[in-house]
Amino acid sequence: MKNPGILKMIRAPFLSSILAPIFAGTLLSISINGYIDAPAFIIVTIIGIGLHIATNVYNDIYDTIQGTDKVNVHRNEASGGSGVLIDDPGLMGKMFFLARISLVIALAGTVILTFFLEPDLRPYLWVLFLLSAFFSKYYTAAPVKLAYRGLGEFSVWFAFGPMAVLIAALSQNIGFHPQVIMLMPVTGLSTLSILLVGQMIDLEADRKGGKHGVASRLGTRFTSWLYMMVQILLVLNVITISFLYPGPRWTFIMALVPYIFIFPGAAKIILSDHDNPESLKTGAKLTVLTHIAFSLLLLVAFIIYILLST
Repeated sequence: MKNPGILKMIRAPFLSSILAPIFAGTLLSISINGYIDAPAFIIVTIIGIGLHIATNVYNDIYDTIQGTDKVNVHRNEASGGSGVLIDDPGLMGKMFFLARISLVIALAGTVILTFFLEPDLRPYLWVLFLLSAFFSKYYTAAPVKLAYRGLGEFSVWFAFGPMAVLIAALSQNIGFHPQVIMLMPVTGLSTLSILLVGQMIDLEADRKGGKHGVASRLGTRFTSWLYMMVQILLVLNVITISFLYPGPRWTFIMALVPYIFIFPGAAKIILSDHDNPESLKTGAKLTVLTHIAFSLLLLVAFIIYILLST
């Protein structure tokens, strides 16, 4: 059997989930500061990618070790794991190496970034790195297993929303600025929506493997409505930003275009076929497309916002 490439092992397409908040947080910082610290931006991007790769790879490793992936008959590339260890268990050592080297790279980046920050902001950087490193492994690893104890949803929202946006702002020497706080929820909500669809698809496997997310605990119908609530909160967050940030409102409203042309198809499938894993795979793909298109347009919105404000 041909070994999978590194891009599949690290689930490269999903790195957009960490790039979006880091880029958005940096662009917001540019609008506040009036300039960009380019080396610090590059370093914080490397930190984010390293931590996300470690999270993806550790998730595959420990879901396989703990049996969840082995009993999953509805594998879903749009929101599930890579499945490389199911196809080739001999890659376990290589996967561990990838996860560990990614954490080492993120650690090295954090050490270097420390010297770019004002002294009073450095403790926040290290708290974020240590918390992120903890989440990356113990999202699925024993003995903590956050995703197995009903804490996975919060962890995903917090890591890809508030934590990622804040570390990007810190890299530009901005702390808990009101505009940074307003931006914190939105990217995490977008990533959380992908997780919720994946949980509905993987319900049977999660229950057999003892992975007690919201779908496993409360069922797919409840999760489908929670999915809708998360997406509504995202839209309301963006509308709030458009009204509270200085400058033209349409720049941020533009980011919601995918919620007109792509999201309705996902919502229809997820609400009507919430208990049909095969149908939900199409809903998962549309959710990912919504996420990617929204993330790109949010970044474009910030760029336009900066250009019009200068």
